Amino acid sequence: MNIERASEHVWSLRSWVIIPIHVWIVVEEDGVTLVDAGISMMAKGILEFIERLQAGPLLRIVLTHGHSDHVGAIERILRERQVPVYAHCAEIPFMEGDLPYPRRRKAGMSVAKGLAQALREDAQGGMEPMGSLMPFWTPGHSPGHVVYYHEKDRVLLAGDLFTSKHGQLHRPMPLFTADMREAVNSSVVVRRLNPHRLEVCHGNPVFQPADHLDEYIRKTAERFAFAVDAPM
Repeated sequence: MNIERASEHVWSLRSWVIIPIHVWIVVEEDGVTLVDAGISMMAKGILEFIERLQAGPLLRIVLTHGHSDHVGAIERILRERQVPVYAHCAEIPFMEGDLPYPRRRKAGMSVAKGLAQALREDAQGGMEPMGSLMPFWTPGHSPGHVVYYHEKDRVLLAGDLFTSKHGQLHRPMPLFTADMREAVNSSVVVRRLNPHRLEVCHGNPVFQPADHLDEYIRKTAERFAFAVDAPM
């Protein structure tokens, strides 16, 4: 497993199975948050790195979404660390197998029923912070896809909202993306937050991503022949 320090408080852990798969460890005041859980073979490396980091215990696991390459190590991690797991409320019926993900013929359970709880919302319907991370709902790749922003470090953990190519934003994998148009519309969160560094699950980091967001939107809309609601 490759380990890279993304910022003062954020570490990126990467494994390879045909394509790169990243998860992230975020150092909090009283322990650490794990963002996504990769595939099952990553569990040992994740737990060993948390011990080696000596920043405190694992406090929680937060998910960008419930696809199998983002939740695979959860079961093995929870055998050793009893911590809560969070996902967007819109994602839970799909990851628990009650509904088939869009564009898939059959439902499939990627996380056991009752294991994950919904990210907390405030009275206005916005999501509450999870430790030092602020979640933002970014549907499209999946119905309940979420990105997490570390404001102090200006790092956006974007899951599968994008991939990356040559240091630039690139579209999420079409085969596994429920609604590419909706995913592109969700990408405007980058302009709103203006992170210094954007991390994706499948690819390398993108720096100052807001600077080329318009080009990403234009190219992706042209490639898939749709109009976008996202402001250019």
